[in-house]
Amino acid sequence: MSEARINTLEERFVRYCKVDTQSDSTSPTAPSTPCQLDLSRMLVEELKSVGIADARLTDYGAVFGTIPGNVTDRKIPTIAFVAHVDTAPSFHAEGVKPIVHHNWDGTTIVLPDDPAVVIDPEENPHLKGKKGEDIVTASGTTLLGADDKAGIAIIMGLIDYLNEHPEIPRGDVRICFTPDEEIGRGVSDALMEDIHADFAYTLDGENPGDLVAETFSADQAEINIKGVSIHTCCAKDRLVNALYLASKIIELLPKHRLSPESTEGREGFIFTESISGNAAEVTLKLNLRDFELEGLEEQATLLQETCALVAKTEPRARITCNIRPEYRNMRYWLENDMRPADIAKKAYVDEGFIPNMLAFRGGTDGSLMTEKGIPTPNIFCGMQNPHGPMEWVSLQDMDKALRICARVVGYWAE
Repeated sequence: MSEARINTLEERFVRYCKVDTQSDSTSPTAPSTPCQLDLSRMLVEELKSVGIADARLTDYGAVFGTIPGNVTDRKIPTIAFVAHVDTAPSFHAEGVKPIVHHNWDGTTIVLPDDPAVVIDPEENPHLKGKKGEDIVTASGTTLLGADDKAGIAIIMGLIDYLNEHPEIPRGDVRICFTPDEEIGRGVSDALMEDIHADFAYTLDGENPGDLVAETFSADQAEINIKGVSIHTCCAKDRLVNALYLASKIIELLPKHRLSPESTEGREGFIFTESISGNAAEVTLKLNLRDFELEGLEEQATLLQETCALVAKTEPRARITCNIRPEYRNMRYWLENDMRPADIAKKAYVDEGFIPNMLAFRGGTDGSLMTEKGIPTPNIFCGMQNPHGPMEWVSLQDMDKALRICARVVGYWAE
């Protein structure tokens, strides 16, 4: 493991984390927030500085570039490595102050800006084995952004590695940094036209050894509840409180068996993501998740029936439930061509890992890319506890992912 490479990973990753790139699902623009472009512009200039002559930023916020191939006597598939610049809108992401715990001593990590927020190795099994490594955290009041700036730093490090090792045979390697992955809008039709790759890999997974060739399928439900608004001075038998009806819908959902906090493994769930409005009108947004389409259909039916049941209790209210697809399990397409996953598995093994073929309880840009025609499994980037203040990553785990990616490049040229 190269100390210089670790130092470069640290410098880049910390610098990227300090840039606020939070996405916003309520925004109609692409990208959804202008702050994402701050990092994207930085990345274009950095790509050019390491020899990516065609690096560019599109009008929809994606960054592209090419590492030219060095094999001319045969056709080699073009592969892409993909990471997203945005961070999750579910927790504070402005003013991130990364802290690098060099040669971590194995004790509980207390985050200084909120000492009540601690990362206890007894509650974080993967952290427990990281004594002596370099652990990066936030300061306690924000997320860190390892999801997915660790992936970006790994890809930038991969470029350095391939520049330093011209003996590794390769076809063209495409670099792609997407916006708005966290809100499900990272993979547009324009991006699919611009990426120019036969296969791809996202760097957006957690534990070293995890390899994702199967994800949730996902729908989003939006429930709109219109009550009857009237001044409380004369509300007797006239007011219909939309907030009360919204709470009844949430309460009727089977949280003991169909919520994120009560499910695991291959079990699906319905997650109440947000509630907004007032007594007159409320909008609920819910995420429907299952590995199989039949499970999504059952969840949709349950949600529609629940809305209808609550509507019957108050006929003066108007309740609508609209459900739209978000992404589908990449397994449906990858099982027809497992080459990208098989090559990644070989790279894992040759780097000393036993591949853990993980059925990922979430989605990636690769879910949509696979559905749209570019098979895209997901390689780990080492992030842990994403989307919250206890997020952390080991620089050594990031370096392991970098070396796996370098092997993947070479194996495609064999």
